[in-house]
Formats: sequence, C-alpha cells, structure tokens
Amino acid sequence: MEKVVVGLSGGVDSSVSLYLLKKAGYQVSALFMRNWDSNLNNDILGHKVLTSSICPQEIDYNDAQTVAKELGVEINRVDFIKEYWDYVFTYFLREYQNGRTPNPDILCNKYIKFNYFLKYALDNIKADKIAMGHYARVRFNPILQEYQLLRGLDANKDQTYFLCQLNQQQLSKTLFPIGELTKDEVRKIADEQHLATAHKKDSTGICFIGERNFKQFLENYIPNQPGDIVDIETNEIVGRHTGVMYYTIGQRKGLNLGGMDERYFTVGKNIKDNILYVSKGSEDKWLFSTGCLVSDLNWINRLPAQKFSCTAKFRYRQQDIPVQVEVLPNNQALVSFATKVKAITPGQEAVFYDGEVCLGGGIINEAYLNGQKLWYL
Repeated sequence: MEKVVVGLSGGVDSSVSLYLLKKAGYQVSALFMRNWDSNLNNDILGHKVLTSSICPQEIDYNDAQTVAKELGVEINRVDFIKEYWDYVFTYFLREYQNGRTPNPDILCNKYIKFNYFLKYALDNIKADKIAMGHYARVRFNPILQEYQLLRGLDANKDQTYFLCQLNQQQLSKTLFPIGELTKDEVRKIADEQHLATAHKKDSTGICFIGERNFKQFLENYIPNQPGDIVDIETNEIVGRHTGVMYYTIGQRKGLNLGGMDERYFTVGKNIKDNILYVSKGSEDKWLFSTGCLVSDLNWINRLPAQKFSCTAKFRYRQQDIPVQVEVLPNNQALVSFATKVKAITPGQEAVFYDGEVCLGGGIINEAYLNGQKLWYL
C-alpha cells in the first residue's frame, strides 16, 4: 500500500482520518504543523492566552501526540512560520490595509498545507501522498483525464470553498478520508476508538492563529487610522471610526452610533479619504448587487466554454447561487447573478460549482448593480 503522511492537527477530523487510513492498510505517519509564533510575530493585543502556562498550539500538539500513540503511528513536527508569514499573513494584512476582506484559510491551503507541507512529505518523508481532515473528496475522471474536487457528503461541513485554489498536481497527491462521512459519523468513530480528541471542540478563528479579538489583533500590525463615518444617503458626518479596515460590509454592531432613530449598517469604504460609509433603513439599495468582477482565477478543471452557467458561493456556507460566467483575458471573469445577492465584498473568494464538482475560484474585485459598478466598495 501507498505511504501516506497525515496532517495531524490535534483535532477530531484529522485523528479519524489517520485511523481510517491505518485501518485501510496504508503505511501511515503523522506530521504536525506549527505555522504561527505569537512571540516572534508580535501577537499581543487581542490575545487572551498569553498568560497561560501552555499555548493552544502546544495543547494541539500534545493531543496529536496522544492520538498518534493511541494508534501506534509515528509523529513528527515541522515549522512553516516564515512561509506562513511571507505567503499568507503579509497578503492578509495588505488586503485589510486596502479596505478589503481576505480569506486566510484559502491562502493557507494553497501555500502551506498543499504546497510546503506536501513538498516536505514527498521530499523528506518520501511519501506517496498526503491526507488531510477536510470534508471534501477527490475523484479521477478517466474520460476527461483529470482530477476533480468534489463536495464533502456532509453539506453542512463541506470545505471545498476553502480548497478552490488547489491544482491538478496537488489533488493527485491528496486523500480526504472523511469526505464520505458526516461530522456525527466522525465523532462516533472517534468515540468508538476512544481517541483523545473524540469530544474536542472544533477550532475557530484565523487559520493556525486561532480566536482573537479581531480589532485588537489587527492593531498589532496596522495602527489606528481615525476618520469620518458618513451617511451615504445624506453625505452627513454621523460619527468617527478608528480605521476602515476594522469593519465589514453589512456590519451593524460596533459602529457606536447611538441616539439614532434607526440602526446604521456599513455599506462601503473610501480608503483614499479614510471614510466609512453607512446607511439605515432598507438594505436593498446599498447591499445588493447583480454581478461582480473576479480576478486571480484558479480553474481546477478545463472549462466547457468561455461563457457558461454554473452555481457559485461568495461566502462559506452560503447557499449556491445560479450564475453565468464570462471568462475574460488576464485571468478574470465577469459573473452575473440570476437574482440579487447581498454583501458581495471585494477581497473575498468567489467559488464556482458544477453540481458536486468544485470548478475553482478567484478573488472578488468589483461589484455591480444592473451593469453599474458600486463606487463605494
């Protein structure tokens, strides 16, 4: 059987992935990644656990070691701290400085888990493949002679949205052992095998960084930049903000605009003039759009035509939206929606699907309403 290195994170999903592969007869070993160092990276503000005797990453590593021992599998540890900073975090900060909303989980998969981790496993451990605890599936299509990324069978946990930047070579070397299972089934297997992580809570927060007070966390790297909050309807200054990068489109909480007859919500940002635009009343006028321009596209499979219909997600766990895609030069596409869509946000990922097949994705650059660019985004 093939030699497989499992990315063992210290969570239940990767633990069960390791168990299933060993049960199936693969030659398995485990590899734990450490991609963030709070002290080295000046991660102070917004960090609740700096005073703890052991950091969450060390807890995860200890849990991973315990599971590996329970299953009789060798485990090693590798650091990609510099690579994470260079390829994920600097982009993350640059996008926020530009008033956009990036998705670090997608970048982490593209550059760390399925690039540096994969290369390390193939070159240093001489593995045939790697395996991760994602809710997704890989299938080779013999007719098209290409690999396809398929949704996980648990629709509520499907993680193909975060895997949309993978390519054929990466998919050819990857296994997703729990892609055919639901989360409940994964928990049940872990419980039956008495794995230490069976009842461990799922990790949340920024990929490999964890839960943070997000505004305070950003202040570690991007200084406060106070400016005006402006009512987009009246052009009246209604308050002050501490930095437009701290707000997301559609956000209502945290605006600190008291004494109003109606609550305001965020509709846009002007980075050049440091203005945060807000509105009140109906969201239809300012938050909805009928199309967008998507750039930096990664197509996992060959496309049927330059113009085609499919479905898309513009946020994780969003319901599929019927769209028409027109492929443009310079790795861009114009995407038209069948119905109006709320809060299309520059910097976020548009991910495309043909049924259960994830076709790929790219970054939202502009949003349109009835053919007109939304100037305030």
